[in-house]
Amino acid sequence: MSKQNTVIALTKGRILDEVLPLFERAGIAPLEDINSSRKLIFDTTMPNVQIMVIRGSDVPTYVEFGSADLGVVGKDLLMEYGSEGFYEPLDLRLARCRLMTAAPVGASPVAGRIKVATKFANITRRYFAEQGVQIEVIKLNGALELAPSMGLADIIVDIVDSGNTLRANGLEPLQLIAQISSRVIVNKAAMKMKHAVIGPLLQQLAEAVEASNRA
Repeated sequence: MSKQNTVIALTKGRILDEVLPLFERAGIAPLEDINSSRKLIFDTTMPNVQIMVIRGSDVPTYVEFGSADLGVVGKDLLMEYGSEGFYEPLDLRLARCRLMTAAPVGASPVAGRIKVATKFANITRRYFAEQGVQIEVIKLNGALELAPSMGLADIIVDIVDSGNTLRANGLEPLQLIAQISSRVIVNKAAMKMKHAVIGPLLQQLAEAVEASNRA
């Protein structure tokens, strides 16, 4: 991979499915089908611009340390891991959802320290500290909805889209912590060294976002 290439790290899964059409509108399309390939780096229709497809939780690390020049990642991961190592110039307004607390339907308020199951430990600690509420964080990476019914936690903090998964497991959303969407992040050194490429690229993406929201 030539250092002259500008590399954009994209998140696998739902975000990728929503981001690729927006990138195509901005003139950045992979030259082969990402979903049918086992490759991780793809050339695009924009000369010397490549797309890298990796886990969302790894995107901030690749961008911060300069292995990727830009990345697209959910605001939830930026809030959890911190965003001091890069710029966050653009909200793509895609993969929108909410980060919320949720509890069993009709549950009484918990007296004393609350047990909170979540994969967003840092966000959860900050949020409840701001509320002046004492909590014990129970870190889980999946199946959060089971934690209250199994006696592991009183409430959970998780991403909520339609709310159907919560309802199916006897939970209801409570407090909104943050509105989440996909953001573009840029390596600080790359913003200076490759500004002739990155500046217009960000402008094309911003115009594509505006066009999509007008449509």
